[in-house]
Amino acid sequence: MTLSIHNPNKDLAVNLKITGSKSESNRLLILQALYPNISIENLSNSDDTVVLKKALEKGEGVIDIHHAGTAMRFLTAYFAAKEGCEVEITGSKRMKERPIRLLVDALQRMGADIQYKNESGYPPLLIKGKKLHVDSVKLQANVSSQYVSALMLIGASLPKGLEIILEGQITSTPYILMTLEILQHAGIKGEFKDDRIYIEPTNKLESSTIEVESDWSSASYFYSIAAIADTAEIKLSNYRKTSRQGDSCLAEIYKHFGVQTSFDGNSITLKKQAGTRSVRICEDLRNSPDIAQTIAVTCLALGIECKLDGLHTLKIKETDRLQALKNEMGKFGAEVKITDDCLHLLPCKSLKENVEIETYNDHRMAMAFAPLAQKVPIRVLDADVVSKSYPDFWKDLKELDFLVQ
Repeated sequence: MTLSIHNPNKDLAVNLKITGSKSESNRLLILQALYPNISIENLSNSDDTVVLKKALEKGEGVIDIHHAGTAMRFLTAYFAAKEGCEVEITGSKRMKERPIRLLVDALQRMGADIQYKNESGYPPLLIKGKKLHVDSVKLQANVSSQYVSALMLIGASLPKGLEIILEGQITSTPYILMTLEILQHAGIKGEFKDDRIYIEPTNKLESSTIEVESDWSSASYFYSIAAIADTAEIKLSNYRKTSRQGDSCLAEIYKHFGVQTSFDGNSITLKKQAGTRSVRICEDLRNSPDIAQTIAVTCLALGIECKLDGLHTLKIKETDRLQALKNEMGKFGAEVKITDDCLHLLPCKSLKENVEIETYNDHRMAMAFAPLAQKVPIRVLDADVVSKSYPDFWKDLKELDFLVQ
């Protein structure tokens, strides 16, 4: 599906409810599979969460998780520790190019029976679930925090619990803390100190209902829209002032663009006043890399220079996001320099119109570039890719007077 998008309206106001966090939802679904007396409210309606839920319900045979990287990592650990199950986990062409060796190596050292069906180090995986008795494992922590979270989520179900010793600089620490807080909220004891995580063994949990906070990554696109507008007042629910999600740093970062965030009960309101913004943005996003595309495009729209560091994980996402950003921002006339972990955008004085945005099977490429339609008409290719994390995105844009055709 290709969409033409434009919004000449410079003054925006709307109230929206955003779907539950994909990150929280997927962690809770794994926990619920291990401890069925957990109930979940405000579950994400994203493709990734739907795929994970169906995989857990199926529990055997060939399981195709399509583009869902979180599902691949979490299910690999879950099925490896599920005694008696036999599964083949596969996915899209891009998923088969995304490395998983570090997680598989760690699980194999714990006694897991996992084999590569095709290329060593990459999906598809053949898994025979068994009881894992090893209670301590080392893991490289500078590649993907999802490897760490995958092990944490199964830790309490192991006979002796699990100690995870992290090696190297830790990436995306807030996501590890999110996993720990969710475990603790459910009643599982654990701690994260220095380079060690310990999850206590837990046979049974008290019945509980856990509500999923709305997704801060999804909120990022409305921060961008507010920043690009002359004036804006956008109310979003359901959000907490003390959030588990690392991307809640948006509230501080977007002050540089003149967007103020106020918290009222379960909602946030984004307010933009005309004529307020910085002239250069420098951010280290090692703890929140998923908002890099949004921030870069905001700066492109406003003609602001930006330098974003800590982006080494973007190369193994749905696409190589650094290269994709350089390609697509270049179409508008921008000069972009990238390294393995950094993006440097120079100020762009004017934007070319009616550019076609290639999305590379990446939901965040589609949504991050959409706010540019406030400056120039654009076309987004393969626009339905947003269903991976935010199926209602285009519908919600229409609520803000975006012309979406």
